[in-house]
Amino acid sequence: MKKVELEIVALSHSLAQSQNYAVVLGEMGGSRRLPIVIGGFEAQAIAVAMEGMQASRPMTHDLFRNTIETLNVELQEVIISNLVDGIFYANLVFIQNGKTIEIDSRSSDALALAVRFDCPVYTYEFILEQAGIVLEEETEREMEEAKNRRQEQQKSRSLEDLSLEELERKLDEVLQAENYEQAAKIRDEMNRRGSN
Repeated sequence: MKKVELEIVALSHSLAQSQNYAVVLGEMGGSRRLPIVIGGFEAQAIAVAMEGMQASRPMTHDLFRNTIETLNVELQEVIISNLVDGIFYANLVFIQNGKTIEIDSRSSDALALAVRFDCPVYTYEFILEQAGIVLEEETEREMEEAKNRRQEQQKSRSLEDLSLEELERKLDEVLQAENYEQAAKIRDEMNRRGSN
């Protein structure tokens, strides 16, 4: 079966199910999108990894990543492998001592791990034909703008969750990257805490 490489292009509240989120996977070099409804915990796990944030204690997906790395196993790829009655199935493809091992996974957990390992995500052509949608150019541009707005909002909101020590480290990072706008936001958060 022909595999199609995907990337995460959006993460948002699900319009169909208010308690859930939708992760939208985009076809690399194409216009098809594959929306997958996921739970709030998994959405948070994906968002945290995409933002490169570090929790003070390992979250479940971080614990799994640490375990995999400690056992010298490599997550080679994630495959959204099937779609049955509206439910997506996924496989984690590992390499250990030259041997390929596939493990069944929920698609949301597989994506949370793919982001942490920075490994490719694939699906099969028949799944894109069944559940994929083709975006018009204007809709695609709107989604990209919305994604950028969400990322900015997440950056500013996430500052509130960081400790003072983490804020100082983040300030050093953004100053070295010459991102003065983000540095000002971090400074404002540090000043706000100092005045409390």
